[in-house]
Amino acid sequence: MRARSVPALLFALFSAAMLGLAAGAVWMVAALYSRHPLPWLAVPIGVALAWIIRAGVRRPGVGAMLLAAGATALSMIYVNMLIAGVKIAGNLGLDLIEALRTAGFAMLWQLARLAMTPADLGWTALAMVLAGWLASRKRRQRLPPPPKNV
Repeated sequence: MRARSVPALLFALFSAAMLGLAAGAVWMVAALYSRHPLPWLAVPIGVALAWIIRAGVRRPGVGAMLLAAGATALSMIYVNMLIAGVKIAGNLGLDLIEALRTAGFAMLWQLARLAMTPADLGWTALAMVLAGWLASRKRRQRLPPPPKNV
């Protein structure tokens, strides 16, 4: 590994993590409005993350596959932790930020893990595989436009 590629790798990891967290937040808004957990939403979110990550890497391959699958898994974990925080806030009459700070990471993680169903894990596994596959595919080369006959 070259010394120049270390900052690029760190930036790619940071970007994938932030994309996963942002996707989880969008997922939470959709789940709160529908009043259902919406585990199937992992698939379109995984596809969107794969397209964004594939567009941002120089050469799609194993690295892009791992980034897309990891970002998809992170979005699922984050949405479940946020929903656990919303439930705590609703039950205790707190606002969301105060409930998240009071509960802490460990409690939110345990509540999210307890709330995960096999359907959540199945949809997430499918989304991770699809996201990884889409991110690892090479982009199609665009054909130049045909010459105009004058």
